[in-house]
Order: sequence, then structure tokens, then C-alpha cells
Amino acid sequence: MGPIGFIGLGMMGLPMARCLLAKGHRLLACDTSGTACAALREGAPAGRLEFAPTPAAVAAGADIIVLMLPTSAVVAQVMEGPDGLLGALRPGALVIDMGSSVPAETRRLAALAAARGAALMDAPVSGSVTKARAGTLAIMVGGDDAAFARAEPVLRGMGETLIRCGAVGSGHAMKALNNYVYAAGLLALSEALQMGARLGLDLGVLTDVMNASSGRNVATETKARQEILSGRYAGGFQLGLMAKDLETAGAIAEETGFDAQALALCRRLWREAVAALGPKVDNTMVHRFLGGAPDKP
Repeated sequence: MGPIGFIGLGMMGLPMARCLLAKGHRLLACDTSGTACAALREGAPAGRLEFAPTPAAVAAGADIIVLMLPTSAVVAQVMEGPDGLLGALRPGALVIDMGSSVPAETRRLAALAAARGAALMDAPVSGSVTKARAGTLAIMVGGDDAAFARAEPVLRGMGETLIRCGAVGSGHAMKALNNYVYAAGLLALSEALQMGARLGLDLGVLTDVMNASSGRNVATETKARQEILSGRYAGGFQLGLMAKDLETAGAIAEETGFDAQALALCRRLWREAVAALGPKVDNTMVHRFLGGAPDKP
């Protein structure tokens, strides 16, 4: 196998790229941040890492290209912009979009790649930065059997659980809908803790009750004591990224014509929280926002 192209060395992309290097893969990496490139270079095995100045240069030197980018708009820029991937993709090339993109946009870009004899598939991830570092992410894969067969060795270098979701775009759709359900659970937990505090309840016991009863969800299990009651608010997922995933779920609601009223409420509250707190704080800070404490701890 030749080098794997890797574009996007952000909070998740950097540890994912490091995992690929640690598993023996060669990388041809690209990022607009010199700091991120320097961080990947530090400690990289000799002879396994090169950098390309543009996405087009990545496409010229790699047949499998991983994208770990923040939004569909950025993916489109990397694909279609000046010195983008599309103009340089070779027949047989495979692009793997591992960010959280809008499914309809993923399908559009896949059609453009197919017109050049290449393929684009989606493989968004679930898990914290800690799991990205450990290479134990869950990965939701959208694409046909041929694309999956080529991508699987690369994906297993970064993830522990690979879930085949269906056709191109299905992985991005399922990731967005999953994150909506998580956000709804976190919102309910945060409101319950705020009401419990005003009643003078023992919030640790309330958390135990929820985790032993029907209110249990991933937020009650992994965020209540660990991040909210402790005042740490450092679960590893930014408030702005949560808001972005909710907007992606909103795009699915619009595409399907479904009147998702609970989703609309989540979207509104997360937009307001981002406006008050900024996009970079942890997503568990929605608890402080709901309590009327917009200041950072």
C-alpha cells in the first residue's frame, strides 16, 4: 500500500493520524496549521511521514485519502476549491470523509468523485479525543462493498468498532441522528439537575436514581458526576460541534419533510448556549447555561 493521504489535523484528526503512523502506515499529510503539522512530525517514525502543500498534491501522491474536517463547507472547499482534490483525483482513488458532514452534501460530492472514476465514502466517528488517541473509536461507514474492502485496513488503524450503515451518506446521517439523541439526553439531564438543586435534593443520589432506573442514558452515566457535579465541564466535545451536529440533524428533518419538534427545541437551546458561552467550551456547559450562569467556571 502506498501512503495514505490525511487532510485535517485538528483535535480529533491529529491523534487519528498518529494512530495510523503507530500501526505502520505511511502518511502524506496536509493541514493549513503549521503548528498541527509540527505536532504530527514530532515523534513520527522515520520515513513514514511526508507533508503536501495542497489537497491536490495529496491526491497526486495517495490513492486513499482521509478527510477529518470540521464542516461540510470545509470538505467542499477541500474537494472543489483551488488546488482541491477533485481536479487531481486519479481513477480508482478513494476519499474517506470521517468528519460529521451533511448527508446530502456527501452524496453530491460522491457523485462528482465518481464522474472522475474515483469514489467517496463516509466514515464519521464516535468517541472522545481519548478514544482517538487509543485508536478505539466507533466508526459508522457509508459506502459499497468495494469501497469498504479498501478502506477497512485504514479504518481499523483508528477504530475498534466498524458499523456498516448502508449507502454513501448513511454514516453521516446516522452519526447526526445519534448525536441528536445524545444531546436530548444531556439536555434532559441538565434540566433535571437544575430542578433537583432548587429543591435541595442530593444530586449525587439523584444521579444514582437515574442510573438505576429508566432515566439512564450515556449523559447520566458519563457526564453527571464526572463533568457536571464535579464542576469540571471537560467531557471532550465542544459546545459548537454539538450545535453543528444538531444543525446537520435539522438538515435531515428538512430533507425528509419531518416536523421534528424536539429537535427544533434542542437546536434553539444549543444556538443560544453557543451565543452566550462561545463554541469552544465543553458541551456539558449547557447545564450552566440552563441555570442562568453564562460565565465560564
